[in-house]
Amino acid sequence: MFVKLNAFSLIGIEALPVQVEVDCAESEQAKTIIVGLPETVVRESVYRIERAVENSKYVFPLARNIINLAPADLPKQASCFDLPIALGILTATGQISGDRFGGCAVVGELALDGSLRSVKGALPMTLATRELGITQLILPAENAAEAAVVEGLNVFPVRSLTEAAAFLTGQIDIAAEPPVDLNVFEDVSAYDVDFADVRGQETAKRAMTIAAAGGHNLLMIGPPGTGKTMLAKRFATLLPKLSLEESLETTRVFSVLGYLTKEKPLIAVRPFREPHHTISEPGLAGGGSPPKPGEISLAHNGILFLDELPEFSRQTLEVLRQPLEDGYVTIARAAHTSRFPANFILLAALNPCPCGYRNDPRRECRCSFNQIERYMNRISGPLLDRIDIHIEVPPVKYEELSAAAPGVSSAAMRQQVLAARKFQKQRFARSKTKDNAEMTHGEIVKYCALSEQGHSLLKTAMEDFGLSGRAHDKILRIARTIADLESLPDITPMHLFEAVTYRTLDRKLWR
Repeated sequence: MFVKLNAFSLIGIEALPVQVEVDCAESEQAKTIIVGLPETVVRESVYRIERAVENSKYVFPLARNIINLAPADLPKQASCFDLPIALGILTATGQISGDRFGGCAVVGELALDGSLRSVKGALPMTLATRELGITQLILPAENAAEAAVVEGLNVFPVRSLTEAAAFLTGQIDIAAEPPVDLNVFEDVSAYDVDFADVRGQETAKRAMTIAAAGGHNLLMIGPPGTGKTMLAKRFATLLPKLSLEESLETTRVFSVLGYLTKEKPLIAVRPFREPHHTISEPGLAGGGSPPKPGEISLAHNGILFLDELPEFSRQTLEVLRQPLEDGYVTIARAAHTSRFPANFILLAALNPCPCGYRNDPRRECRCSFNQIERYMNRISGPLLDRIDIHIEVPPVKYEELSAAAPGVSSAAMRQQVLAARKFQKQRFARSKTKDNAEMTHGEIVKYCALSEQGHSLLKTAMEDFGLSGRAHDKILRIARTIADLESLPDITPMHLFEAVTYRTLDRKLWR
């Protein structure tokens, strides 16, 4: 008998439809062959499936079993084909009925005892199921909560091959996994940290408010122990809550890497990724075979924090240049090209020299000019140019550290951010642009008009500091955000002056 089942193959973060075709024919030589570009993990599934079928009290056919995974030119690289292949073999040999296969999709990895293990990418597979118009998805129970995030189809959790076969033949009923309660989504979208914990550093807090309001990248420079990491870890508390759409985009990346749990099937807060400086290029941007997302994609709709920036390999840092401009990263291979989302806010921190105490009034810097130059030159000019705001984070005075009154709270700062973002939402209502940092050149011309005094100020800054054309546009974007924070329709010279100060520190330190 010939049998067809619906399944999926993961390519990057996309789940592409695959038809599992099973044909079992009598033959003197028993053999099971899988065709359709199966990779090693799929070819090895024959042995898992054979023992799982036998240990589930079914009979594995001693026949010529041909399993075709169509389309034939699409690489098949996951263990999620175990369950559909096993069910296809049982149906093709008449051990179970396959009447219900047409209206459902099946995924799952089998253990040798017939039980089901979780699979990676359950969320993309569920989204693809809905897009195909299939109304039922059968998958391992451990993935059910993750799949139930998607509305518009029934998700049936199964724990073994026996249970899946019994459900498909009508011997037992399995209740569909209840949809995820979005009130729970609201409850967990809170943070344990607050800017009120940070004493002093009011200038840095102001810069962070501007960065959060306009979606700008930010670089902090200062001696060790001045609070750079502390500030960065509280930055997410200033940003708007994740929308459900943004949450699904981010959760999709975590899903294909297998980072979700049954207890936490949905990413409800903006991700904060802090990779170590020894990370490789594929680890940061994504890569491998098949291509998998890297840290910048895990930071999608959130924050990527690079502490001790000069300690990263310069070649590794250079892979950030395209994602910072485009909001995505492209991984090209001979067989397939994958595009991963990478729309994040970059926060970076570094010391001003190898010892960390350059320009520190409390301690003497013992680094030579050549040492400082080599250290700072580990960061390329084009990468610095793509970071909108550069600020100095000086040591905090004792009086500020010992003050009884708390610092400005995240709630107060976030209120300003949300008000500014409301202006931007209205401004870009008919555009793909979401915030000021994403403004195109045409939008800059339209929304960042300057007075004669403003033009004179910007011209002087460009000439005195040797700023690039990209820096010119970034100054205008920052000035527009500062004006939004003050609820003003026009950019004043004071807004422009403040914006220029955030672009001159690199000219002071990188000489």
